[in-house]
Amino acid sequence: MTEKPSEHQVHLTDPRALRAYAHPTRMALVGLLRLEGPFTATTAAELTGESVASCSYHLRILAKYGLVEEADPGGPGREKPWRATAAFTDWPSYSEDPAVASATEALNAAVAENHFHRMIRALETRHTLPAQWQQAERHSDAVLYLTPEELTALGERVDAMVTEFTDRTYDSALRPEGARRIAYVQVAYVAPEPIADKAPGPAANPDRPRDSA
Repeated sequence: MTEKPSEHQVHLTDPRALRAYAHPTRMALVGLLRLEGPFTATTAAELTGESVASCSYHLRILAKYGLVEEADPGGPGREKPWRATAAFTDWPSYSEDPAVASATEALNAAVAENHFHRMIRALETRHTLPAQWQQAERHSDAVLYLTPEELTALGERVDAMVTEFTDRTYDSALRPEGARRIAYVQVAYVAPEPIADKAPGPAANPDRPRDSA
């Protein structure tokens, strides 16, 4: 059973913390610690392909901003294990502080790029999955017209459904037979309005999959 992080969520508001977390290696380390931890810098190097010294450095930076912590403070040097401090990371979706807004934009871009690369890797090996799993995977989108309140409510409804399954991440006894680790990504953003006289795009064609992006 993977050790469950002690806190449900860590909230980042310091621009320095936001920019520190945007580093791809640090983002990867936090994700791995949440799913595979605790582990040492040596194990981190094996999992990420980085050097032990590099992982040790990045872990210390993450600890500085409260994203990870020493699981055994008395451990020797690089062999001391690290663990994640929270199951999720949260940061402002809007800020009037220009420094926070800029750092948030950089972090959002880094997260989107991380998700993109992981999805591409999954697509490259998708053909090796059993047909049942290929049919169950979701690769679709939709264009909706919503108010800010409706979009918030929709996100909260999806969050509530996802939360029903999160305990399985840390307790294998709760997983039904045949369950596999699933990366579930939510993305919703305000899209450009169409030009009035522009012909309908691919999403309006009922004979094609939903690929309006």
